[in-house]
Amino acid sequence: LERDMRLMEALHIGVVFYDETRFPPLVTEIYDPPYALFFRGSFDVLAAPCIAVVGTRRPTGRGMACTRELARELTEAGFTVVSGLALGTDACAHAGALLSERGKTAAVLGSGVDTVTPAANKKLAACILEAGGCILAEYAPETPAEKWRFPQRNRLVSALSFATVVVEAPAGSGALI
Repeated sequence: LERDMRLMEALHIGVVFYDETRFPPLVTEIYDPPYALFFRGSFDVLAAPCIAVVGTRRPTGRGMACTRELARELTEAGFTVVSGLALGTDACAHAGALLSERGKTAAVLGSGVDTVTPAANKKLAACILEAGGCILAEYAPETPAEKWRFPQRNRLVSALSFATVVVEAPAGSGALI
């Protein structure tokens, strides 16, 4: 416990428990809600109305442009854009939100918040934090990313949001979970 607390302090990782008033109310309504949410950055971005923007890891050029523009416009309108920090559509959604001066975005991970995967999105994760956004997960720090955790992550992405926009997701896509 002491080691975990030192790690959380060193990496500026916070935690909000299910029974706290800050815990997002929509998350309490899902089947098997997490007992806690671990986060880095500003948890307060989740107090604004959230819209999830998700989709394929291999979007078309038009899909990427539309995703960035949609995310920018949503943040200009006062929404927080929520996505999963995956390659493709998720990364475009976060990047688009950051194009707005008011842009706030929250990235939900399928691992602990100290483990950004894919590694190619570490710079984007840093930009999210620098812009006052949030990186969160239901998994404790040092929890590795594993394939079965991503459907769990997706349920949290949608549970944080009043609406979900799916961009270019082929049949069988994880974005449809």
